Amino acid sequence: MIKIIKNFARRLFSNVFKKKGEIKLGFYGSPNAGKTSLANKICQDWLGEDLGSVSRVPHETREVQVKEKVILERDGKKIEFKLVDTPGIATKIDFEDFLKFGMNRKQAQTRAKEATQGIIESIKWLDDMDAVIILIDSTVNPYSQVNITIIGNLVARKIPILIVANKIDLKKSDIKKVEGAFPEYDVVGISAKSGKNIEEFYEELFKLVKKAK
Repeated sequence: MIKIIKNFARRLFSNVFKKKGEIKLGFYGSPNAGKTSLANKICQDWLGEDLGSVSRVPHETREVQVKEKVILERDGKKIEFKLVDTPGIATKIDFEDFLKFGMNRKQAQTRAKEATQGIIESIKWLDDMDAVIILIDSTVNPYSQVNITIIGNLVARKIPILIVANKIDLKKSDIKKVEGAFPEYDVVGISAKSGKNIEEFYEELFKLVKKAK
């Protein structure tokens, strides 16, 4: 109990004395929704470097990755934030799912264990977020348990969110389904891979980070 009280006090005072420019912007979503691809795109455009590696294999990102002092400029105004790329959240992880990607049994079991730990870490970081971008693969059904759970948790914490429908460059993409699933939230469609519609995304990102100040 003492430990819980201390942790609460630490978070309370860290929020009270938070300095400008320390906005924590989290990237959340299912595995392979495009979180790291978009984080890389932002870092490339504004810092000239990548944040992490991407792969077609699910749960490539298994640890929280942080990039400090990302500065976004719009119409002569600047906003500085800390970019936090989190591991993909899933309701179930089975090591056998990784075998089809060429891994042996031991590698698949290790991957599954690391992915599970990554999900736990992602959830723990929710309390530290000031604003969150939710990446949704626009080629699949957006009304999933993972998306609903993430959004519900953020709304309960009163954390500003922006829903990004990714992969609009693909034929199966249907941004209207994403908008229909979450009509009460702002949705912007992009392709993190090709950079399509990235300027509109930056406009919405600027507004989102300003809400968190």
